[in-house]
Amino acid sequence: MQAVVFWLIYPLLWLISILPFWLFYRVSDVVYFIVYHLVGYRKETVTHNLKLVFPEKSSEEIIKIRKKFYAHMCDMFLEMVKSISISEEELKKRFVFTNLEELRRIEKLDKSIMLMCGHYASFEWLFALQLNNLNHKAYGIYKKIRNPGFDKLINDIRRRFGAELIQNSKSTLRIAHNQKEGIRGAYAMIADQSPKSPNYKFWTDFMGKKVPFYTGSERMAKEFDMAVIYLHVDKVKRGYYKASLINIADNPTETENNQITLDYIQHLEKQIREKPELYLWTHKRWKHLGKEIPKNAIVR
Repeated sequence: MQAVVFWLIYPLLWLISILPFWLFYRVSDVVYFIVYHLVGYRKETVTHNLKLVFPEKSSEEIIKIRKKFYAHMCDMFLEMVKSISISEEELKKRFVFTNLEELRRIEKLDKSIMLMCGHYASFEWLFALQLNNLNHKAYGIYKKIRNPGFDKLINDIRRRFGAELIQNSKSTLRIAHNQKEGIRGAYAMIADQSPKSPNYKFWTDFMGKKVPFYTGSERMAKEFDMAVIYLHVDKVKRGYYKASLINIADNPTETENNQITLDYIQHLEKQIREKPELYLWTHKRWKHLGKEIPKNAIVR
């Protein structure tokens, strides 16, 4: 059944992907109207999250941010579809890295890189990094999609541009293998996922609310002595992004426990407060808010 669903939908996705950009974004406008006005996809969750972290904002301001967010979310989803056929030249023009010299500097350290990303702006076109003469092999750590057809599609899109996806459950073993073989990698990991269990051992403030945080990115960076970079992505205008590589730690083993995670949160929070419409508010990031913090947890 899943295969049938994929092959019914894929031709439509392919047709959308080959549309010229001016028409492509008109399709996104239609999707926005359906998702926001007709379906109201997770509108209650988005409104709750915005009111939770921006209690000082009026209802009118919340609605304005909400509308801008849904428009951006639909663009980002369609841009993922566009990746099926977009050319390397077009992708490099639309997702620009502002300070690639930071990568060159780390390459001289002969270390792999942990690239800490957030659900912010665009993480779908991040694989453009591999198109900038990166000596490191680019990897994305992700959660496998249940539908095998769509999972293969996402992997095939990444491979088109020389990047590769690694399932999160297999990431540690794969990184260990690469390190042993002398393969230097740049591992992109979205680090603001909400833990499935409130029993995680590290709790801290995120947008002024105490919640548990994954520390997997920091743990792996320390275990394999990888340089840590925060990926600062901004939306310049519709369909165009610029990304800056912000150093967090060259020598993670020398940092205090959880400091890397705290620095990451600080960078992400700053971006959210500047342009809140670019954060993924459908994500239930604060679902553990108010739950009892385990006695053995570290609270910062």
